[in-house]
Amino acid sequence: MNNDTIQIWHGNISVEETDYPNYWHILDADEQARAGKFKNDLLRKRYVEVHGRLRKLLARILDEPPEKISIKTAEHGKPYLADVPELAFNLSHSADAMVIAVGQNCRLGVDIEFCNPRANLVGLVDKCFADEEIAYWNALPEVQQIAGFYRFWTRKEAFVKATGHGISLGLSLCVVNPENPTGFLRVPESCGEASIWHAQDLKLGQGVCSAVVADKNIVEVRFIDLES
Repeated sequence: MNNDTIQIWHGNISVEETDYPNYWHILDADEQARAGKFKNDLLRKRYVEVHGRLRKLLARILDEPPEKISIKTAEHGKPYLADVPELAFNLSHSADAMVIAVGQNCRLGVDIEFCNPRANLVGLVDKCFADEEIAYWNALPEVQQIAGFYRFWTRKEAFVKATGHGISLGLSLCVVNPENPTGFLRVPESCGEASIWHAQDLKLGQGVCSAVVADKNIVEVRFIDLES
């Protein structure tokens, strides 16, 4: 894989009973323990399939058995490969859609969301958007505000996932440039200069918003169907 290329693997979560045991057996003990904490059967099965398919993808890239890959989690829960630190990856899923971003020598985050209406949309904008983002969003025609919200939201989520801190970093402090959606106006001081961070929206289907963020220029994005 070219150092300047980010691969975007995407597909649907099937939650087939016949596939579930295969995914379960390639998870490590920590992943199985986390899966066991889900009270909801559907959510547990989705977790097992998503992480099983991640392992199968990494196995394909690294040419190793999926159950042998050592996936560790950093302080705030971001997964990484202890034995291959130069390979960056991140995953996201929403309902039955999933996406995995893979790159090299960078901090990398990805997010996917279905663009469903939310009763508390205005409240979320006021809480999680910066002044420049709020002004831009308020100026959008009402029919564009749901999609506009998710475009900001997925870039912000992808950013905080790339940093490894998650939403505890503060979504309102990660300010997307409304006039240049591939860039950021401001980011927390601990994340470096805003200019090193780049975002790209991902077109993954009608009614879906997705974005990838990296701390390097995103020269090329390659879309690949995710195999079971």
